[in-house]
Amino acid sequence: MPRAVYVLALGIFAMVTSEFVVAGLMPQMAAGLDATIPEIGYLITAFAAAMALGGPFLTIALLRTRQKTALLLLFGVFLVGNVLAALAPDYRTMLVARVLTGIASQAFFGVSISLASRLTRPEVRGRAVAVALNGLMLGTLLGLPFSTVIGEHLGWRAAFWAITVLTVLAAVATLAGVPGADGGAEESGGIRQELGAFRDPRLWLTLTTSTFVIGATFSAFSYLNPILTEITGFSTGTVPLLLIAYGAATVLGNTVVGRLADRRTLPVLVTGLALNLAFLAGFALLARLTVPAVVMMLGIGLVGVTMNPALVTRVQRVGNARPLVNTVHSSFITLGIIIATSVGGPAIDAFGLRAPLWIGAGLAALGLVTLLPDALRRRAGSRAVPPVPAGTGRQAARDVPETV
Repeated sequence: MPRAVYVLALGIFAMVTSEFVVAGLMPQMAAGLDATIPEIGYLITAFAAAMALGGPFLTIALLRTRQKTALLLLFGVFLVGNVLAALAPDYRTMLVARVLTGIASQAFFGVSISLASRLTRPEVRGRAVAVALNGLMLGTLLGLPFSTVIGEHLGWRAAFWAITVLTVLAAVATLAGVPGADGGAEESGGIRQELGAFRDPRLWLTLTTSTFVIGATFSAFSYLNPILTEITGFSTGTVPLLLIAYGAATVLGNTVVGRLADRRTLPVLVTGLALNLAFLAGFALLARLTVPAVVMMLGIGLVGVTMNPALVTRVQRVGNARPLVNTVHSSFITLGIIIATSVGGPAIDAFGLRAPLWIGAGLAALGLVTLLPDALRRRAGSRAVPPVPAGTGRQAARDVPETV
């Protein structure tokens, strides 16, 4: 695995830590910006919306730029937004800062995943994507607690300054550790060539699968704190420890999926979605029982957002590994988060705290439905494969590529 892939993971970690920082410092930011808690919550929505809608346009603007240069430019935009957030005198300035950092983050994810894929051999691209996306998993495991502790002890502005320092370190590491010529990678095409991939209806169905997979997971993750305290009965002091365990489960699951994503893409996704559906429904049914609730929560961590390497591999096979396809894919992933959080709140008001878990189970079921065409196509293809001559079965089996 090239060293550059680990450097890309550091950049993603910095971006994800900035994405999560508001969730951990809502009361402090509300007091400092003379805003209400719901208004601070809108900063999370604004960040996600900026990622989903603005990221692809910034990626298009950078299509003719070498990927290393694009990453450094995106670091610059992100730093401007993050410094603006640290200095924000009022809520409107903070809102602008969050939109700016959200757009830069999404474009950065797309370019990073594309570069991680191009720097590695085709047979290990899924593993490379998993290594890069460990920055996302570690952002969940370490980034949120890290920024929250700093904010609680030194003030919420200090948390943004800490993220600024982390981002500068990641940018310097990128400057030193990422090849300037993209390792001889294929250059990005023009806008028409990039947009040509989106003419394939299969790509849109593949992107929709990602929306459902991530939406199902975040339906639960977004409301784990109140579910664990108000239904399961854990103390508020115990919940951070449980969330760290959840983050550890995502790191483990991401590593395992990364190992399997290249050769077993479709089986991994079908198995992961089916298990996530079972864990979400089980959590909803058993939320009042301490041990089963924790088991179900950790299960969601193992097979939820950790499907990302397989999702990326599938999208790249249907489309391509270029930045625009990867950025639009990230937008569809973010759309899943927006759907989960926007539907979950009203559902809680109407049906109680278990409602997001049932919504997540429903989204997982829809995700399985979107996999049916590929599963049927794969089954039909396996029937059409001629018999393997005796004595060559193992070698022939290794030569059959994984279908989408």
